[in-house]
Amino acid sequence: MQKNLEFPDLLRLIDERSTAFRAEVAAAPDLDAPVPTCPGWTLFDLVKHLGGGDRFWAAVVAAGPADGPPAEAVAARAALEVPQERTALPAWLAASTELLLSALREAGPEAGCWTWWPVSQSPVTAGGVARHRVQETAMHTYDVQVAADAPQPLPLDVALDGVEEFLFTVCATPAAWPHKPTAFDFHATEGHSWRLTVDGDGARTTRIPTPTATPTAPTGEDANAAGASVHGTASELVIYMYDRIPANSLRVDGDPGLLDLLRAWEPEE
Repeated sequence: MQKNLEFPDLLRLIDERSTAFRAEVAAAPDLDAPVPTCPGWTLFDLVKHLGGGDRFWAAVVAAGPADGPPAEAVAARAALEVPQERTALPAWLAASTELLLSALREAGPEAGCWTWWPVSQSPVTAGGVARHRVQETAMHTYDVQVAADAPQPLPLDVALDGVEEFLFTVCATPAAWPHKPTAFDFHATEGHSWRLTVDGDGARTTRIPTPTATPTAPTGEDANAAGASVHGTASELVIYMYDRIPANSLRVDGDPGLLDLLRAWEPEE
């Protein structure tokens, strides 16, 4: 049975992935190099985005419950200054991460704060922010690796939590699915599976038993079958969810066109 990562684990993983990000950036020959998985961005843009994000969320968590992004956090992001000297960037990034970690430690996992996912299945708390920042940092570390033409799988604990975190935070919504009700199953080869159900009541995710080697039956032959099932390692599933690799990089049973509908869906809440 999969267990949620505890708050101390999330803080540790933020620190570990941030350290890995800094190492990848330090090894890059040119910060003006393009990042293929972030079209239009250079490595320097990615550094500014991740470091600025850490500082923004530190201010959000510190501000406590709010109906919108705290004004001080928004102002600080708008006035963000990033060192232009390459040698100063590692220290700036490390300080950015420490601001975030300090704010999270001070608040604790149950403290309320503003988030952009108020109607999702993820909590509107510092713990929810910590869980999402693990994934943001891990994915952007992967982006730097892609820019260096040396992508690596996400660490297993990060990837397994990442599949669920994405489904809970990004996909869950009370907005009605505008197509025929269906379900999407995501099966990690490491032995964990999730179902995203979409219908007139919105989208919601549950953990489900991992199937045997028997493929998912086509829609209509089994009332409990998913419209589309995606199989891969947990890392591949997360990387696919963040639109870094196409669906045809994975094994898809059922109707792959449903995945296109899901990708294109922008619910209004």
